[in-house]
Parts: sequence; structure tokens; C-alpha cells
Amino acid sequence: MHLYGTQSVNERGHLTIGGTDTVDLAHTYGTPLNVYDIALFRERASAFKKTFESMGIRAQVAYASKAFSSIAIYEIAEQQGLSLDVVSGGELFTAVSANFPRNRIHFHGNNKSFTELQYAFDEKIGCIVIDNFSEIELVKEIAESRKESMNVLIRVTPGVEASTHDYITTGQEDSKFGFDLKNGQTDEAFLQLYNHPYINLLGMHCHIGSQIFETDAFRLAAEALMNKMVAWRDNYEFICTVLNLGGGFGIRYTEEDKPLEPSVYVEEMATVVLSMTRSHNYPLPEIWIEPGRSLVGDAGTTLYTAGSSKEVPGIRKYVAVDGGMSDNIRPALYGAKYTAVSANRMNEPHVDKVTIAGKCCESGDKLIEEAQLADPTEGDIIAVFCTGAYGYSMASNYNRLPKPAVVFSENGQHQLVVRRETYEDIVRLDIPLQLVRREERI
Repeated sequence: MHLYGTQSVNERGHLTIGGTDTVDLAHTYGTPLNVYDIALFRERASAFKKTFESMGIRAQVAYASKAFSSIAIYEIAEQQGLSLDVVSGGELFTAVSANFPRNRIHFHGNNKSFTELQYAFDEKIGCIVIDNFSEIELVKEIAESRKESMNVLIRVTPGVEASTHDYITTGQEDSKFGFDLKNGQTDEAFLQLYNHPYINLLGMHCHIGSQIFETDAFRLAAEALMNKMVAWRDNYEFICTVLNLGGGFGIRYTEEDKPLEPSVYVEEMATVVLSMTRSHNYPLPEIWIEPGRSLVGDAGTTLYTAGSSKEVPGIRKYVAVDGGMSDNIRPALYGAKYTAVSANRMNEPHVDKVTIAGKCCESGDKLIEEAQLADPTEGDIIAVFCTGAYGYSMASNYNRLPKPAVVFSENGQHQLVVRRETYEDIVRLDIPLQLVRREERI
């Protein structure tokens, strides 16, 4: 079995994370419970930053917070000197609530509302990543009416096909995101922005997808954007000062996954940029990247309590847990794979092959179809690894299940950072019926 970060097994045969016993955490905070290994987050953040520093490149490493958003994780990101990628007014509000430095906030999204863009201007954030022509007009309108400047990047789709699931591929020509690099849209966006008195065009942005293991696509994307930057210099005497190459760096969910070290992705992309700036005599831009999953994915573990079980002779054994697709939609949404352990019986052989089923009223609510556990019985604590990205952030109240609590663990200490929802929270926005029945009006 593969353990991650600070995970280990203590003298009680229990899984520990950040020096704390997961069984104790489950008993203290209840289950389902999301536990984050904060030391691993810090380690990954440092690795990205140090790689740029070692290559002598000015850079910003922005945490792509859609992977997991909360005040506490934004505070950790700020402690590590990261920037922040937000994609909605809600994420921006969370960043403001965390008092995150506004000049290091980058606002993404393919359908930013007028209100959200006004909010970005109100907070004087560091950059808006322009996604479409409608947004250009909105940003211009706000900037001109206020006579306030705003830094922007143009998001482009470089036409690079990344080897990943269709649902998380974003860099190909047929994408809802960005301006197409090949059909002239990117040039048209540039012409609408680069000479505007209140728009400070920094450069370009691309994001080719998520959970990518190879570096070829990243290199091709960097080359495509650099070629366009050189063309803008030659044709318009415009120099891009920022090149944002996005994120999407893969992590290990199962033993079949073979991710590279964070430094490798950075080195491969940066080498292309360095080479092309030298060959074209182009000023080296500041490089921005946006890791999300690769910072929090394998730093997160979800703890469940085993409940009922069912054996279908000759087919499979089901073990149900007290969560499921309501706190981790990824297996049901696009067949994401995970591994699990019996957190309270780590020293016992994990040879029983079972399907871990959730408690939602859906046949497809299965977290892992062939998990190997230690003869699971009711009351066992089952830990599912690598749930730190797109678990809690995509959680729902389907079947009116409360969202789980979130705990950070580091150096033998643990802290609740998101409280568990209650049934009262579930109905908090409901409004009792006040309409008068028809027969009562006669």
C-alpha cells in the first residue's frame, strides 16, 4: 500500500496523518471527515517555487483554489507566498474574508457576471483573465466608468490535445474556455485590449486540462503562446510581460498512475520559454502557473465509518459507508479511481476485495469497486486517499446529506477548519409555504 506525505502507522496499528491518529480524529469530529496533511501542501508549494528560483525565472505560483476553497487553506497559501486563482464571486469573497493580498489574486471564469467583475474592481485585485469578447466589453465598461485601470491576461485555447478525461480537457479548439489561437480570435481580442487607456494587458494564459502526466502537451502549449507573443512584438511592438501556463499536473490516485515530480513540469515548460526568448531575442516574461490538484489532491484523505454490508454470491461484496457521491462525486461523474485502507487495522492483511458503496439513493454511488481492505466490519474506519481536490469543493446536499467537516493536521496538532453541516443548516434557506389554498379563497 502506498502512503502519502506524513502518513504512517502508529503502535496501535492505526493510520496517522500529520502525526495524529485518524481513528481518534474520526471519533473526535465524526465521519465522513476530510483530513488535510498541511505539511505536504507546504512541501509541494515550496517545490514549485524553488524550481523557478533555481532557474533564475521570476514567477508566480497561484493556487487554483477551485480544487478546495476555504478561508484556512487560503491562509496557508498566503503563508507559503502563493498567489490565488479564483473563478467566482464566492471564491473571491472567501479570499477577501481570509484577507488574502489582493494584488496576488487572479480572477478566472468563462461567464463572469457584471456584478462579479465590479467586485473585482472594488477589491483592486491583481489580474482578471479575460475569457471571451463579451467580457472584454464588460471590463471596458467598468474601467471607463470608474476611470480605474485593471491588469488583464487573454485566455487562449492553443489547440493542444492533452491525454486526460474529456470532462477535464480544456486546451483543445472545441472548448468553452478562451479565445482560439488558430482562427484569429486571439488576435482580435488583443487588438481590442492592447491600446485601451484603462486596460493593462500583461500577456496570455492557457490551461490545457487536468490530471496530465506527460510533459509534451505543456511544452507544445508554451511554444504556441511564445510564437504568438513574438508575432505581437514584431507586428505591434507589444511585449508580453506575463506568460501564464496554467496547471493540470497529475497526481497518483492509484498505483497505475505515474505522476512526475512538480519540478519536472516546471522545468520542461520553462526550458521552452527560455530557449525561445533567447532565439527570438525576446525579454523573458514572468511565468505564472496554477497548480490546484497537485497541491491539495494527495494531501487530503476522507475518513468514513463502515456500515451495512451485502454479498452477491459469485459477483461482489458491498460495504457501505456513511458518505459517498454527496462528498465525492468524481467516481460517479467520470469514473475516477481511488485506493483505500482500513485505517483502524493497518497491520492486518488487506486482502478482502470489496466494493465501497455510498449511502445515496443511486445505484452508481460507488466510491471504489475493487478496494482491498482488512475484512471490513461495521464500525471500521475506512480511509480513502487523495480526496483533497474536487471532493469537498464539489460536494452536494443530495438526499439532504450534510457536508462533512474538514480538519487540518500538522506536527501532531489538528484543527477544525470547516465545521460539519447540521440538519438545521440543510433547511436554513427553506421558506415555509404561505400560499392560500384555492378552496380557502372562495
